[in-house]
Amino acid sequence: MSIEAFKIIGGKKISGELSVEGAKNAALPIFVATLIEKGTYILKNVPNLRDIVTLTKLLESLGLEIEKLSNHSYKIVNTGLKSLEASYDLVKKMRASFLVMGPMLAHEKKARVSLPGGCAIGSRPVDLHLKGFEALGVKINIDHGYVEGETAELIGNKVVFDFPSVGATENVIMAAVKATGITIIENAAREPEIDDLCNFLVKMGAKINGIGSGRLEIEGVKKLYPCEYSIMPDRIVAGTFIVASLMFDGDISVKGVVRDHIESFISKLEEMGAEFEIEGDVLRTKTKLSQLKPAKATTMPHPGFPTDLQSPMMTLMCLVDGTSEIKETIFENRFMHVPELNRMGANISTDANMARVTGIKNFSSAEVMASDLRAGASLVLAGLLADGETIVNRIYHVDRGYENLEIKLQALGANIERIKVEI
Repeated sequence: MSIEAFKIIGGKKISGELSVEGAKNAALPIFVATLIEKGTYILKNVPNLRDIVTLTKLLESLGLEIEKLSNHSYKIVNTGLKSLEASYDLVKKMRASFLVMGPMLAHEKKARVSLPGGCAIGSRPVDLHLKGFEALGVKINIDHGYVEGETAELIGNKVVFDFPSVGATENVIMAAVKATGITIIENAAREPEIDDLCNFLVKMGAKINGIGSGRLEIEGVKKLYPCEYSIMPDRIVAGTFIVASLMFDGDISVKGVVRDHIESFISKLEEMGAEFEIEGDVLRTKTKLSQLKPAKATTMPHPGFPTDLQSPMMTLMCLVDGTSEIKETIFENRFMHVPELNRMGANISTDANMARVTGIKNFSSAEVMASDLRAGASLVLAGLLADGETIVNRIYHVDRGYENLEIKLQALGANIERIKVEI
């Protein structure tokens, strides 16, 4: 049996412009939201990713008709749901699949959804989702690995989250837009991708106040109207590419940057001594790698430092003279890339949720393994700079969140190719 890997011959100077694709974590819930109301939707700036393909199969199994119109645009036709069950075979491949429950409850007042899967980066229970649905009057039953929800009518209510969960916030929003009365979500997650979902729903006719804040007020409506919508650019891809621009002394510019979406990340880089110039949505780095200083970063829910940029930031910190620290507060298993970076010559020690990074002059090539999506990207970055041949295995993780990464890097002059390896 063979799987795909990246073969990278590092140490080559690369330069040019990297373009950021549409945001995976915005596209997925917006795709799912088309379950709420019958009609025809046009979605643009959709990234070409494994997760989109996976979700498309799930939505088609529920009765949607999905057509790819061009490289980044889709037509979705909802003529009514033909099934109210999201099966384990499809949901297990991607955690975001559980988001179908809220829209199905909004559309049909009933849903049966398998408990989810996803990256192995830590415990992400669905209890907050279920707590929100129950507050709206849904009777929940968990049986044989499936969550069953049913209600005669969704009734607006106050939902207070113990933690600002992105998925739970999105799921409850999508149920609440057609509930009778007003729903208030306290301690709602504030990620830009949630704003994008809300803006999409508002364009459909939903009434949502407080977008961008931790308190959302949703007045339910009887009917929504399908629309055309363009997905926001991917802030995590943008952050990853900004790290690449710093690693290569500013010879890489990044197109598709919305500073407000990654303010805490850019501010941390500026604290390290980085200087940037942003014209429109194009960011240019004006700082050499050697000028950066060590720093301490703590991952936090938005607007704090994003956990999804922790591993690319760690790769950068490895190349900064001195000792840096990263504290991970979101996921308990998100240091699985540390042993792999250490295989490449990094000097990183961990203690519980704290990583201490002592700078090195450069990475050394090695065969390594992507343990999750962002870890895979961090290893590719390290391989680009390392002397010699690096093999990054299990790149199906990377394909879940970065569109044609090797093709984009090849265009800058990188020696990277996709190969088959036997397992």
